[in-house]
Amino acid sequence: MAGRSGDERLARKPYERELLRLQAELVKLQEWVRAEGARLVVVFEGRDAAGKGGAIKRVTEYLNPRIARVAALPTPTERQRTQWYFQRYVEHLPAAGEIVLFDRSWYNRAGVEKVMGFCTEEEYWQFLNQCPTFERMLIESGILLRKYWFSVSDTEQERRFRGRLEDPMRRWKLSPMDTESITRWEEYSRAKDAMFVHTDTPESPWHVVESDDKRRARINMIAHLLSVVPYRDVVRPEIGLPARPPSEGYRRPPRDLQKYVPDHAATLEG
Repeated sequence: MAGRSGDERLARKPYERELLRLQAELVKLQEWVRAEGARLVVVFEGRDAAGKGGAIKRVTEYLNPRIARVAALPTPTERQRTQWYFQRYVEHLPAAGEIVLFDRSWYNRAGVEKVMGFCTEEEYWQFLNQCPTFERMLIESGILLRKYWFSVSDTEQERRFRGRLEDPMRRWKLSPMDTESITRWEEYSRAKDAMFVHTDTPESPWHVVESDDKRRARINMIAHLLSVVPYRDVVRPEIGLPARPPSEGYRRPPRDLQKYVPDHAATLEG
């Protein structure tokens, strides 16, 4: 799949302007979730380096972490491996007035676990059979479930991998599992196609985000999320600042009795 040409990438100024507008709407959505006691789950899936993490950062940038949190689960423990597969994800689901963004989710079983042989064929097919029922139960319980698949081309994925490899600030984002995905591109493609056949249902559809251009992907994903959640603007009570009362003689302790952080910023001046 060919990526967008460089001149088609969304320019920075319109991107930043629209992103800020959409983020203001996300704050309104958050306030609606809080006020209505709604429960919102957003699943972010896609290939390695497809831009899921960057999109999640832009979604949560101005949100209250007590209301909107990210669930990025580590490798399951030995005990968790013996549990019902969906069990460790259930404990991260939102209560009333909360938003949970899954940075990868229960769909690990249909992707990396299938391709890398981390689950048996029986476990894999059991997942594909149970997943639509599991999601139907979530929806019937009142959870708003939205699922996004970030689609990136093989050439763009490799370019991003090389960028991480050469950047010491981002090298931690590149793992042996990531590099393995290059040699298993077609296997991951087949696994994704099979997953969509079984889990792209009318009540819980997948929404594909073209993500060769990260700016477009973020704008498109956030705009779509806002369009598929029936939020409204919630009027908050006005808050005023009271007048500061007159001093009653309090004196601050001498500065030399406390340990202050050195003024490193002063070394940057001049």
